[in-house]
Order: sequence, then structure tokens, then C-alpha cells
Amino acid sequence: MKPWQNYIKQIAIIMGLVLLGFLMNYNTRLDKLNQLNDKALVVRAEATAVFETHVSLQTQIAEATSDPMTEKEARNNGEIQEGDYRIVPLPAAGAPLPDDPVLDNLPLKRIEKWEIWVALFFGE
Repeated sequence: MKPWQNYIKQIAIIMGLVLLGFLMNYNTRLDKLNQLNDKALVVRAEATAVFETHVSLQTQIAEATSDPMTEKEARNNGEIQEGDYRIVPLPAAGAPLPDDPVLDNLPLKRIEKWEIWVALFFGE
């Protein structure tokens, strides 16, 4: 054989080994790419959920701070506007006021400790 043909065979073998190394590295990189794409899908889904929550919260803030909603809540809490007259309904004559405690004139019986224990164990 001619000396240059030996060099061509050696170069072809070396190039084949280098190409084989590149193919193995390419396969590893493709696997890593697939893993990263899966993670990217999960992150996109989470980001979409966070964005939707953000939009929902901004809408709720806008509703809560709007003038009609503020006025409605103030009126529900008993606040009045300037120029309004507060009307307080009074109970009928002789009826007890809601703030007055209702007292029964029944005599209170002192309960002995043994009665408490009997009730506890025997369920009287």
C-alpha cells in the first residue's frame, strides 16, 4: 500500500471515533432538552395561574375601592352621609329594651360537689 492510503485509513478511523463521540453527546443533549421542555411547560402553567390570580385580585381591589361599594359598606355599618337624618326605632311602651338583661326571680339553688360528681358519672 501507498503511505498516503495508510494515512487516509487512520484519518477515517479517527474521524469516525470523533463522530461517534459527537453522536453520544448529541443524544445526551437531546435528553436534557426534553427534560427542560417539560419543566418549561410546568413553569408556564404556574405563571399563567399566578397571572390569573393577580388579575382577579386587581379586579377585587378595584371593586372594593370603588365609590358605590365604599358607600354601600359604609351604610351597612351604620354610617351616614352629610345631610342624612339618623332614624332610631324605639320599642313600644312597656317593652323591655334589647340591652336590658332579663332577670328571672327564681331562687338559685346551690349545687353540692357530690351532686356534680353524680351527674358526671351517672348522667342525671
